[in-house]
Amino acid sequence: MRAVWMLPLLMLAACGPKTESLGRVGGAPPSMMLNTRLLTPDGNSLGEAELLQMADGVQFIARVKGLPAGTYAMHLHAVGRCVGPDFTSAGPHFNPEGKQHGRDNPMGAHAGDLPNIVVDANMVGDVNIMLPGLRLADGANPLLDADGAAVVVHAKADDYRSDPAGNAGTRIACGELKKSANGATDGA
Repeated sequence: MRAVWMLPLLMLAACGPKTESLGRVGGAPPSMMLNTRLLTPDGNSLGEAELLQMADGVQFIARVKGLPAGTYAMHLHAVGRCVGPDFTSAGPHFNPEGKQHGRDNPMGAHAGDLPNIVVDANMVGDVNIMLPGLRLADGANPLLDADGAAVVVHAKADDYRSDPAGNAGTRIACGELKKSANGATDGA
């Protein structure tokens, strides 16, 4: 008899907001979380990305599925607009400090430079990295401004030094990151 009155409570709990992430484990909960689907120019999903604002930076987690085995560049771009076929609408890399591109460039790196994602023989690739000092919506140079931001996947690997984009090739997938009208954040 006791289980009958608990069923409505369990049903209500299941309808709450998403509290799991693609790969966050332990620690304090994020103060903000963004999710986006990574879409090809024809609208097919290649995966998803998640950005979690933590006390000391942003945890970036992404999973791609369906690309041939290989290494692909990923970057945070300055504009939250993903219009195919070339996704140039996403603008340049997020670079509020005016640096050159690449972690191996003595004049770099952009705040939007990310590590390459390696896709295995099963056509799956994962990235899970902390981006120290990056802020999503607060601080001196937040990623999200009036026009949002984007996560872009490129056709080739980033060489981590060539300016402005690491010789990463064409933009093959894009996911929009924006604030919604009610102040929460969401992706396309």
